[in-house]
Amino acid sequence: MALEKSDVEKIAHLARLQIDDNEAQEVAGRISSILNLIDQMQGIDTDAVAPLAHPFDAVQRLRPDVVTESNQRDYLQQLAPATQDGLYLVPKVIE
Repeated sequence: MALEKSDVEKIAHLARLQIDDNEAQEVAGRISSILNLIDQMQGIDTDAVAPLAHPFDAVQRLRPDVVTESNQRDYLQQLAPATQDGLYLVPKVIE
């Protein structure tokens, strides 16, 4: 799919971009080459290719799910200026 200079000027107008005449022709060529590459990639038969989650056969090492800290909620709430039913009370900031 080839893009014309007029197409680039129309897109630039819609996007509120200022592109002069010299740049419009260059941008049209660049976008056309990108669109041609996309057309080539879409034409490739990938039915026999299995999808990959990662380009390497890497396995994510997971750490064991173990509690490493004790529950200090009661101690920390004693330090707070105001608590109620296990929740911290804070001043209202939105009226």
